[in-house]
Amino acid sequence: MNQNIGFFCSPIGLGHATRDIAIAQFLQKPLKFLTGTGAAKLISEYGFAVNVEYTPPNFDVQNGALQGSLGWLWKYYQYYKDCKKISERFINTENPQIIVSDEDFASLTIAQQKKIPNILITDILETRFTKGIGSIIEKKMNKSMKEIIQKCNTVILPEAGPDQDNIRRVGPIVRSTQHTREELRERFGFEKKTIVASVGGTDAGKFLIHKVIEAASKLKDIDLVLISGPTLKVENQNIRNLGFVNNLHEIIFASDLVISLAGKSTIDESKAYGTQGIFIPIKGHFEQEDNAKEEGYFFDDIYKLDSLIPQKLDSRRTQMQTDGAKKAAEIILQYS
Repeated sequence: MNQNIGFFCSPIGLGHATRDIAIAQFLQKPLKFLTGTGAAKLISEYGFAVNVEYTPPNFDVQNGALQGSLGWLWKYYQYYKDCKKISERFINTENPQIIVSDEDFASLTIAQQKKIPNILITDILETRFTKGIGSIIEKKMNKSMKEIIQKCNTVILPEAGPDQDNIRRVGPIVRSTQHTREELRERFGFEKKTIVASVGGTDAGKFLIHKVIEAASKLKDIDLVLISGPTLKVENQNIRNLGFVNNLHEIIFASDLVISLAGKSTIDESKAYGTQGIFIPIKGHFEQEDNAKEEGYFFDDIYKLDSLIPQKLDSRRTQMQTDGAKKAAEIILQYS
């Protein structure tokens, strides 16, 4: 049977996959995802059909700072061209009625050529990875991206604010749970004050993990739980490392503090479930720096964890109600 919805998920990090899962759980339509390895593992564990064909370039992060931005941008452009071929083959085979893209612009290009209704989910409307002469190339890429965005039937932004033109702001998009915090703490064995350190789907957050371990080791009556993702190896027998998990939102809910890179999805899940957070951006990664700044953090706060952690552990929990996933699904279903 042909899939009614073709769902294209950027595999750069796991944040795209988590919010796409949240949306897909409200879609009562046959759908199939196309993405890359880490994201595909997460999506498939929620029971969705998924093709694993994208292989994105990795960020080069040294001591917490992004290296070779222009080189990465060039590799991304080559990746985009490969993705166009892959997405066109997928669309020709599956014949979807709707294309939904979470920051996968290649699939949108094909959908627009074939005049298939297409919806973009995104945090950003332009990139700012480079400076100097490299920014000339990036400006041209941003111009092309802007043209694709303007041609979308709808652009869904997971943030609060007014709608404008084809942009619909639905608020944070997070996964839901059917369990109370007390039930989750018992299930995970969280008995003491619990700090969760999460660095997403790549080894880019290795610098943060080591700084958190160093700071947490100075505290008493604290449990530190690492979510190191599918690729990062952390050897420390005294620390509980869960590696890759498919329910980070529930672990965040059960914990007392989350320390993470400044990805939007983790920030949104932290705020939605009322768990205090410390969000350290990759230095030179404009999107993470913007996200962190909005929460009051900067890269240099990584050197202040000794004081930030006790402060945040003593702060009150405040949950934020959000129905962004449901709203996004309702928008998508308008095109079915």
